[in-house]
Amino acid sequence: MLLTIPDLLDAPALARVRALVEGGAWIDGNATSGPQAALAKRNEQLAEDDAAGIEAGRIVLDCLGRSPLFVAAALPLKVFPPLFNRYSGGQAFDAHVDNAVRLKRGSDFRLRSDLSMTVFLADPADYDGGELVVEDLFGEQRVKLGAGDAVLYPASSLHRVEPVTRGTRLASFLWVQSMVRDDGERRILFDLDRAIQRVGAEKGQSDRAVVELTGVYHNLLRRWADA
Repeated sequence: MLLTIPDLLDAPALARVRALVEGGAWIDGNATSGPQAALAKRNEQLAEDDAAGIEAGRIVLDCLGRSPLFVAAALPLKVFPPLFNRYSGGQAFDAHVDNAVRLKRGSDFRLRSDLSMTVFLADPADYDGGELVVEDLFGEQRVKLGAGDAVLYPASSLHRVEPVTRGTRLASFLWVQSMVRDDGERRILFDLDRAIQRVGAEKGQSDRAVVELTGVYHNLLRRWADA
């Protein structure tokens, strides 16, 4: 499932994140690449131990925690500390699949990457190209969102970033280990959750049907989740 999360970062959070990362220490993006990705990746990113990037990542994590849409869709168990990258001057990231396991350098923190997320930090009018292209059973999904918007998609997807031919594409990226490993099961739970919210808004949360549907949701979560 590919899901857009509008306004994940509100205007103050976006401004603070941009101010932090634009003053950070940028390095070759292949510092975190595996052997295959290194052949495809041409960009810059903030070092994982960069103080500005760490503070900006905390802001992104706080916004994720306050997003009901993210929580409902991802059912997060672990979230990798957000990283930041930028593309300009024809830089791109050719087709690749993210590593199945991500390890934070210099620590024992690791997660299984069930979901990938890109948080767009630059206005799309400020750069040409730079679309995130995710391949799925329905073909290629091309994503270029407003500053502060985010997209969540399966980390198992073949995806790429198109060359940036004008301006600079600035973004945060991260991975999520979900309580529910299977993408199809997460989709069922997400659809059920949204349906429950709609019915609850119409009938009230104490309505018998809402209570029973909520029970079905939690029994499915209980069956599928690793917590």
